[in-house]
Amino acid sequence: MGFIQTKRAEVERAQKFVDEYINESGDHVVRYRESRPITDIKNMLETSVELYGDNVAFRQKFKKNEPYKSITYKAAYDDVNGLGTALINRGQKGKRIAVIGETCYQWESSYLAVICGTGLVVPLDKELDKEDLEGQIIDAEISTIFFDNKYEKMFREIKAGGNTGLEILINFNSEEHTEDVLSWAALIKEGKNQVAQGDRSFADAEICGDEPAVILYTSGTTGIAKGVMLSHYNLAFDLMSAPSMLKVNSWDIFFSVLPVHHTYECTCAFLMPLYKGASIAYCQGLKYIAKNLEEVKPTMLLGVPVLIESLYKKIWKGIREKGKEDTFRRLLAINKKTERLGINVVKPFAEEILKVLGGNMRVLISGGAAINPDILEFFNALGIVAVQGYGLTECAPMVALNPDVRKDMRNRSAGHLLPGMEVKISDADENGIGEICFRGGNVMLGYYNNPSATADVIRDGWFHTGDLGYVDKDNYVFITGRKKNVIITKNGKNVFPEELEYLICQIPYINEAMVWGSEEEGEGEDTTIAATVTLDNEQVAEALGDGYTVRQVEALIWSEIDKINGKIPFFKRIKKLVVRKEDFEKTTGKKIKRFVDSNRSVNR
Repeated sequence: MGFIQTKRAEVERAQKFVDEYINESGDHVVRYRESRPITDIKNMLETSVELYGDNVAFRQKFKKNEPYKSITYKAAYDDVNGLGTALINRGQKGKRIAVIGETCYQWESSYLAVICGTGLVVPLDKELDKEDLEGQIIDAEISTIFFDNKYEKMFREIKAGGNTGLEILINFNSEEHTEDVLSWAALIKEGKNQVAQGDRSFADAEICGDEPAVILYTSGTTGIAKGVMLSHYNLAFDLMSAPSMLKVNSWDIFFSVLPVHHTYECTCAFLMPLYKGASIAYCQGLKYIAKNLEEVKPTMLLGVPVLIESLYKKIWKGIREKGKEDTFRRLLAINKKTERLGINVVKPFAEEILKVLGGNMRVLISGGAAINPDILEFFNALGIVAVQGYGLTECAPMVALNPDVRKDMRNRSAGHLLPGMEVKISDADENGIGEICFRGGNVMLGYYNNPSATADVIRDGWFHTGDLGYVDKDNYVFITGRKKNVIITKNGKNVFPEELEYLICQIPYINEAMVWGSEEEGEGEDTTIAATVTLDNEQVAEALGDGYTVRQVEALIWSEIDKINGKIPFFKRIKKLVVRKEDFEKTTGKKIKRFVDSNRSVNR
């Protein structure tokens, strides 16, 4: 099939998807029927420039103390076109090109310059060490890499070492090319000059929606990172599907905080706003969150639970400092009853409180891990749409999302299945709990150069997630744990550590928890359920006063764990407690490594 016929088929597929699963859907949660058909990311970007050309696409501080600078869709496209053209003219057509560094305009424009006509983009994890980065550069056969200043010395050394196929190094921050490192800004100028002279090598590049577009390396809690190959259509599928359940407006401002090499941030807070004509404002760093929120006044924030929980705690701290905690808790209790009548009694008092979020926040989305649904309910009571969703890198990443209409939110679930996706539960037990499997246009092409790992997870077209859970009659997905994490007692009982961790983390004195099965000698015939915890020292000091002892802390925690044990079956009860002074050892994705001995020890 020739390229023209291929694109015609892709256009028909995208149109059919939008018509069948969105415009003609009979599911009431598919409420917003405004998705436009897109075949690939280049098609997405070009149509967004046509529709929203004068809208602000990006907001960034290029220097620490300057105001935010606005970049329109048209201006951004000119940069992308220039950068892509220059890359092609430097021999990078069809090659693997990596991007690494802080989330910023330079990173995201470079990603677009690669994926929209130059080659295959490989986002790299900025937390990895030199050895791991060199390994991924070799594995993905990377020829060019974009980076910020902190990596220049490292990549010079890697390139000079001669073990990789690196040809070109490009620094986001340098003003001019040097002999061995090119400048991002100078490369854009170079390409714009080539475009002005009639070069359309990038603008006219042919994109096939089903070909590999991205290689993303996973950062799991065990095992070696695998390169997830996503196609253009994998990404386009999610972009068309998700906003049918949660509305994104062209006037929305997304506040970008998370690392963009993760698919959650990349698809949902970078590509999604560009698809919908919205704006992306970059946070300067975690210590600048409050200042930047006040400056930008964003309307949407995508975060991980720890970020949203920290905002929640900050709001309650402000309420307590004003001596209004009891009053506000009473108001929240009343609101639970009045909301059933469609009356929110909290919202009129929330304006001052919400200044913490910049004053215009309308949507908070939590992803990456489970969050306490009571925290989302709190933000909903303040008049903010606060929901959680579910995704996996191998699904580009979105598979489920809670709708933005209050009566359809079920935040104790991971979310409602996205339009166009299928779900099944494999090997379900008597309670309907089994491995969650998905099928749809967003499921990856496979793991790069790893057919055996691909065959392990994609069987008969179904992606086996490794997550355990169930689906209710309304297609809401509930996750109970990870298949590889389940503790199987010697009596054959299954204990889901995530379930117990959730309960333990409701204890105000606990910061984080990891539950595991201990089989030390002398602990009886069955597996002992153990919990390692780290403390919220501020809350502990409030309860015990300054100068508390380890024994006092353990007694305080045990008093709370005993309450949990009293409400759960005997085989799930926690019988061993380890209190850590230091943080857990984690992956670069900030997930606790479950199977390392150090995370089961006291470490104090």
